[in-house]
Amino acid sequence: MLISKRRIFTVILVLLLLLAIVNCISLATGQFKIAISNIVAIILSNLHLPYDWVGSFTRDEQAVVWFIRMPRIVVGMLVGAALSITGAVMQGIFNNPLAAPGVIGVSAGAAMGAVFAISIGVASTSMYAMPIFSFLGSMFAVVLTVFLAMRNGKIPVMTLLLAGVAVGMLLGAITSAILLLLNEQQTQQYLFWMVGGLDYRRWEHVYMAFPPIMLGIIIMCAFSRHLNILALGEIEARAVGMNVTAYRLILLAIGSFTTAASVCVSGNIGFVGLVIPHMMRMLVGPDHRILLPVSAIAGALFLVFCDTLGRSILPPAEIRVGIMTALLGTPYFLYLLRKMQKRI
Repeated sequence: MLISKRRIFTVILVLLLLLAIVNCISLATGQFKIAISNIVAIILSNLHLPYDWVGSFTRDEQAVVWFIRMPRIVVGMLVGAALSITGAVMQGIFNNPLAAPGVIGVSAGAAMGAVFAISIGVASTSMYAMPIFSFLGSMFAVVLTVFLAMRNGKIPVMTLLLAGVAVGMLLGAITSAILLLLNEQQTQQYLFWMVGGLDYRRWEHVYMAFPPIMLGIIIMCAFSRHLNILALGEIEARAVGMNVTAYRLILLAIGSFTTAASVCVSGNIGFVGLVIPHMMRMLVGPDHRILLPVSAIAGALFLVFCDTLGRSILPPAEIRVGIMTALLGTPYFLYLLRKMQKRI
């Protein structure tokens, strides 16, 4: 399917425009309403730029915008971009539109790491404890999955998928066993994290997530040409001299690393890496040189939109972003499933 450059440029421009609009709405929306002109003034002020020509603001408005809503939005964009671009990479590796970042046990490992941090009491001592433990749990799951799937230096795709399912079930059982030992308060803390959300995110979370996520996105985009060849199939890739196992391992490692870095600061958020890459593939085509960056932008837009919508539906209560992505993503997932059944 040939996609014109004009269409690709239009899609990117529209996505960036929508992202800017949604960010502005998100900054202005909440129990504490703030004018757009004041928001612009606050941003310029914190960037040490002249802001008097835009408007004025109070200390309370500055605190809400810069220390509560802004880091929440930035974390949302980082996590959305990371999950979406990793989903596109996984779908390319497995040549399956239903593949997602959690397919090789990343989410299950993160959940086990989080509940372990809660069980030993370190989660309440430092804001960095649970993200670090969930990250380590994710990477442990990936290493175990690859170890189980590798045979004679090769990683068959179907074997990797089955190993990922098995590891996910094993780590899920361990997580459930640990949950039985927790008290009611610790169980609520875990469930609050497991649903996935962006509330109570601070600049410290941004500083924690930004370097690994951006590094992962840059590396995955750099391997986009190789991913195009892998997506053609293993036989075709080997025919042009590609070391399929090596590149598959590199992309799996980087994708898992990026997903783990995002999950550890946001909790378990589903459907972003499944739905967004497939939608963008229909808009801009299968070329991963275009698909990956476009998916990252669309993923950032989708997650911030879901978070803003969740904060706006039932004020002052909030519907967590993990619930919103599931509510919006499930119908599209069923559509994909139905579409694939018709092809069989």
